[in-house]
Amino acid sequence: MGWASLLLFLSVAVLCQRASSIGANWGTQASHPLPPDIVVRMLRENGIQKVKLFDAEYDTLRALGKSGIEVMVGIPNEMLASLASSLKAAEKWVAKNVSVHISTDKVNIRYVAVGNEPFLSTYNGSYLSTTFPALRNIQIAIIKAGLQNQVKVTCPLNADVYESSTTFPSGGDFRANIRDLMITIVKFLSENGGPFTVNIYPFISLYNDANFPVDYAFFDGNSQPVSDGGTYYYNMFDANYDTLVHALEKNGFGNMPIIIGEIGWPTDGDKNANLDYARKFNQGFMAHISGGKGTPRRPGPIDAYLFSLIDEDAKSVQPGYFERHWGIFTFDGLPKYALNLGTTNTGALIQAKGVRYQQRKWCVMKPNVKLDDPQVAPSVSFACSRGDCTSLGIGTSCADLDGKQNISYAFNSYFQINDQLDTACKFPNISEVTKTDPSSGTCRFPIMIEPYYGGASREHRFFFPLLMAAAIALSIF
Repeated sequence: MGWASLLLFLSVAVLCQRASSIGANWGTQASHPLPPDIVVRMLRENGIQKVKLFDAEYDTLRALGKSGIEVMVGIPNEMLASLASSLKAAEKWVAKNVSVHISTDKVNIRYVAVGNEPFLSTYNGSYLSTTFPALRNIQIAIIKAGLQNQVKVTCPLNADVYESSTTFPSGGDFRANIRDLMITIVKFLSENGGPFTVNIYPFISLYNDANFPVDYAFFDGNSQPVSDGGTYYYNMFDANYDTLVHALEKNGFGNMPIIIGEIGWPTDGDKNANLDYARKFNQGFMAHISGGKGTPRRPGPIDAYLFSLIDEDAKSVQPGYFERHWGIFTFDGLPKYALNLGTTNTGALIQAKGVRYQQRKWCVMKPNVKLDDPQVAPSVSFACSRGDCTSLGIGTSCADLDGKQNISYAFNSYFQINDQLDTACKFPNISEVTKTDPSSGTCRFPIMIEPYYGGASREHRFFFPLLMAAAIALSIF
């Protein structure tokens, strides 16, 4: 093989490797999160080379040390005001959450995500005045720390920051009420080598609009194509992505790198959130980006992070019950469906290893109790308000349960989230503990994993269950 041929071969190999690499969002809003070392091992065994975090939790970053995994650390929206008003606060944050982990723990931190979708219309402008100053102060702090060549700042934004005046991608521009601010941010990112990070969710479009063409959300080419002046779009992702590309081009930033910060499909909590659709979407997306083809307006490899790695049962359900079910893995690290990321020898997801479960016991409704017992309704309401009943309802994984099974599911959720404490299965004369698994069909009655207290002291590990038991005794009826 001649030098020219060898160079061509290596270039293609690098391109293919880049095109097929995939990241994952690792969220930790869970009552019983997996220990970080178990998650890192799971990431490595599944060949996931990049991870995006929503904070900079110490144990999580320590566990990522020397793993080779590329990391995007996050700054929650609640911190933007303090970082915007004080450069010293930004310098302290970078020193504590970036510099130390890079130098001491050998964490491969490549990005700092300043905020998370701060311009969502549902926030009513709460972060409009603090996002850019915080972004600027973090950038200055990174430069002062001498890390500007390794660590880039970005700001993950929802796709609603841009829109199309024509409904086609070519009409793309930034949302009118934040256009000047967006151009200021994009210019700043461009000057400092930071990417534009955007979250794109075809599922949300389907969830919000009953008339949304279902096939257009997926990648199998079955939808009616949309023609934009002779450029054809066969799926919503390409059209949405190119709307952003046109918005960037229109404002003088046509070459700006783009990262897909979040993309995925939930598996429960809504009629369209199911295993079949999730597998179809995520596998279709992987196939769509694996060749490095890109989109009609922006050919080339696409940099993306799947949303998400693991289910989170403590997330807010304000957007919808599906919000707790985005993971490609269950809360305890079990693959939900067959998904080939192109990163393992088996072509399948590899489950988490070393997971420790609590005892095999469940809290259920006593068989002799009638559904119209006056204690039932308030008990279920109490259990669901403090547990997780998002798998109950029309079109969900537990939709086929009968009345008593529904009640048992609610009781068990509360019982498990409270570490199977006896006091958490004391619903007035209507509940009992069983060692017979009540799971039915597609509905899994989970047993929680052993609680993880992070860097908590031994005393905290001992006293926390006692404090929780006391709290339950005081609150339940």
